[in-house]
Parts: sequence; structure tokens; C-alpha cells
Amino acid sequence: MNKLPLTNNFHNIVLNNTPLLDVRAPIEYEKGAFLNTTNIPIMTNEERHLIGIRYKESGNEEAVKLGAELIDGKPRAERTQAWLEFFKANPNGYLYCFRGGQRSQITQEWLAEAGLVVPRLEGGYKAFRNYLIEQSEKITKEQNFVILGGRTGSGKTILLNKLENSIDLEGLANHRGSSFGRFVTPQPTPINFENNLAYELIKKEHKGYKYIVVEDESRNIGANTIPKTLFENYREGAKRVILETPIDERVEITYDEYVTEALKSYEEHYGVERALDTWFKDVHASLERIQKRLGLEIYKQINNMFETAHKNSNPQEHKVWIKLLMQKYYDPMYDYQIAKNPSPIAFKGNESEVLEFLQSISN
Repeated sequence: MNKLPLTNNFHNIVLNNTPLLDVRAPIEYEKGAFLNTTNIPIMTNEERHLIGIRYKESGNEEAVKLGAELIDGKPRAERTQAWLEFFKANPNGYLYCFRGGQRSQITQEWLAEAGLVVPRLEGGYKAFRNYLIEQSEKITKEQNFVILGGRTGSGKTILLNKLENSIDLEGLANHRGSSFGRFVTPQPTPINFENNLAYELIKKEHKGYKYIVVEDESRNIGANTIPKTLFENYREGAKRVILETPIDERVEITYDEYVTEALKSYEEHYGVERALDTWFKDVHASLERIQKRLGLEIYKQINNMFETAHKNSNPQEHKVWIKLLMQKYYDPMYDYQIAKNPSPIAFKGNESEVLEFLQSISN
């Protein structure tokens, strides 16, 4: 058989959103993979486990023999057919295993025997992952950044989504970055979050933007964490811009996001009958998590207002406790963080003023 093709053009894979076939075991895939990847494993978790034991006890040759015994025949035919169907739907796709070794080579050979030649990633998952880490560190070190700050509910994410040169860190993490920030759908794994962030950084750098704009986040966004090196890199020397929004407008934005839109997503996820009570329990749990920082008296006041608003199904009552929570919790915390941040503020303004400023420095 002729030598089968390899590729290590990871840059183009990112830019083109190239579909990828991951033939690792499900347990490996679930820990982390890449965007636009489908897992159709050459071995099940149990098969991988058994082959791993044989490898440790008797070496590679015996492990390969066991693999042939477990996979040849019907399993091979079924898996090859599934791979063929994947590449029929994604003719520009590539395949990979962990290190670009035996599993992806065997997959590639079986596909070739079935009449389809497909490139595999040289070095596999590990090489591509290392590339993404290296590029993330390089770009955050060399690229100019703007960090967009502002009080809770000021509409920072709304503004970011109006910019082509922005990265929505909360969107990538599937979390709003606060005690109340959990969505009904799960966050990506830490590895997937890092990989998805790397994709965004590479794409933004490729487009040649003068600045990349990100929200002023802490390193932790729910269960996801921005790698320390990246976090320090992009914050060093970044321009700080503050979005100023009146509190009543912030309350409206927060109500729309955390109540109206949240309830819609709860209905889609849990069904209409369970949505309201599940949402109520989740918000109540979020309030409990910050009880100590609120203080018992304020916590009781806000919690009672929240429970009454829920019982009465009254939007205006929800807005009252949201406003109090901002005034007693989020705004003092924001003021403290602003006061201790030594970085100069390059610009302050409302949404239209901030947009105009960001466009002026980007041209």
C-alpha cells in the first residue's frame, strides 16, 4: 500500500473549521477534543482497557494481537462503515488518535482498503493540542488587547457581540461568570474551553485586528479557568475601557437575561411544568452561596423579596430585589476591584460612546 497522507497544517484546520474524526476511546474524547470533532472510536473503553493490560503484561506485539481478536470481523466492518459515512458527510475532514500512532494508522488503512484515502494528523491529538497552547501563549503575549469593564448588568456582553474583534469569554465558557451565572446546559470541559479559546485567538490574529477586545473577567469563569500565562499575558499593557450604564437600565438588562431569557432556556431544557420551580431553586441556591458576603440581614431581605416576586409572578417585584442585590453586593465589590487596580483607564462612556472609541482605536 502506498504511503498514506499526513498533515500538520493545524493553522488551516483552525481557520477552516475543518471537521475531524477522533478515533480515541470515548473516555479520552470526553476529557477533551477539538471544535467540529466527531468521536467514532476504533476501540470501546473496555477494549482499550483490556489491550492496555495486555500491553503492560506482554508488550506491544501481544497487545496488537489482542486488538485484532477483539475488533476484527463484525466490529471492524461496522466501525469502518461509520467512518465512511462521516467522511461522506465531511469530505474535507481529517482523522486522529492520541499521538497519531497505531489507532489512527489502522483506521486510515482500513478506510484505504475500503476505497477512501483520508489524511491523519501528524502527532495526533497531542501535537494539535500543543500547537493550540503554544499559539495561545504567543498571541496573548504579542497582540494588543482592550479589557472592557463595567458594573454588573451594564451590557458588556451585548456590546462585545457588536464587535468583530472581540472574544466572548463567558460565551466560550457557557457561564455568565457570576454566582448566578450557570446555564442549564453544561460548561465545556477545561481542556475544551482552552482549545475553543485558542481557536478564537488564532482566528482573530489571522484577521489582523489592531486590538482584541475581551470582558474584564477573573481567571475563573464558573468551572472553567483561563490559563495563568494567557491571563497575565493579555492583561499586561492592555487598555482598560469602562462601560457606564445607569442602574435602572442595568436592572432591565439583568432581568431580561437572568429571568426572562433564563426561564425560556429552562422551559426548553426541563419542560414547561418543571421550568419555573427548577429555576427558582437554582436562583435560591445562588443567593445562599453569597449569604455570608451579603450579611444575614441583607440576605434575608433580598431572599424574601425574591420569594414574594416568585410567588406573585410579578416582573416588577423581581426587578426590586435585583436592584437591591446590585446596590448591596455587586456594586461595592466592583468599586473595591476598581480601586485596587493600578492600570489606568483609557476611556469611560455609555454604549454608543464606548463603541465609537473602540472603533476609533481599531482603525
